[in-house]
Amino acid sequence: MDTQVNPNKLFIGNLPYSASEDQLQDLIAPHGTIVSLKLITDRETGRSRGIAFVEMSTVEEAEAVIAALNDYELDGRKLRVNVAQPKAPRRDFNGGGGSGGYRGGGGNSGGFRRGNDRSY
Repeated sequence: MDTQVNPNKLFIGNLPYSASEDQLQDLIAPHGTIVSLKLITDRETGRSRGIAFVEMSTVEEAEAVIAALNDYELDGRKLRVNVAQPKAPRRDFNGGGGSGGYRGGGGNSGGFRRGNDRSY
């Protein structure tokens, strides 16, 4: 997994849920060349989740977008625009660590049995 920060890739947060990719394109395009733009939507409803990622062609263009649009008010919401951080690695819940292993949390505390079996 790539853990390097790409200074051309920006995170845009606190978007109004009504915002569209076309609207974002129109807002960002005056500041430089957009390499990619992705409005994040809910898988089930298709509705915007209020965040987007945009990649600009140069660092200078990315900085111009940050300067122009961070705290910019769109439909009553102040946008948050900054350099996107790499996605954190996913935790492997099958590979140990955490709770749930041998004597690892949960369990039958105090010697009492759960469920319908009340013989203790």
